Amino acid sequence: MTRPVLYFDVGSPFVYLTAERAERVLGVDPIWQPVLLGGLFKLTGRSSWARGDAQRREMGMRDIEGRAARYGLPAMRWPDPWPGDYLTAMRAATWAQSQGAAKAFALAATRRAFVEGRDLSLTEEVLAALAAAGLDADPSALADPGIKLALREATDAAHDRGVFGVPTVAVGDELFWGDDRLDEAVVAQRATGSRSPRSAHRP
Repeated sequence: MTRPVLYFDVGSPFVYLTAERAERVLGVDPIWQPVLLGGLFKLTGRSSWARGDAQRREMGMRDIEGRAARYGLPAMRWPDPWPGDYLTAMRAATWAQSQGAAKAFALAATRRAFVEGRDLSLTEEVLAALAAAGLDADPSALADPGIKLALREATDAAHDRGVFGVPTVAVGDELFWGDDRLDEAVVAQRATGSRSPRSAHRP
């Protein structure tokens, strides 16, 4: 069975909700693929709901807190500010991937952000997340041109595949966008035959 691919950006609380449950629900550890959500926004002409209308932002945050409770996860703590600039964090995720530790970093970083309320736009918090994932990275590694290029190319490739948001789970040709679509990804994983890409709208 081909392993599904989980596209993620650690600045997304929906990624936190997915990262904590993905392997258990899918029944297999997916391939953890870092992408830059801000880069996807630029490519698609979209923007974050969390930067728009204040009422919509508040409703979205309360919805996420409710989901975390339903999933049996710790109470959410929001970084201040949120959202922030997660370019350095996602370069760290790309470097972690090169070390075979994309999953470990994704879990450590999203827990740091949404359980501890830490700001991953700060380099020291990113380095702390790497340490929590069992990685010892020199800050210069995060500025390596090869790491920058790898993240940009991964984001472009994801967009070319039809990914426009995170988390997205890819099962063959099908795309499942959102923390609440893992069960659908399981069905697709077990099914036979060809399918077409599809997605669902998140608030």
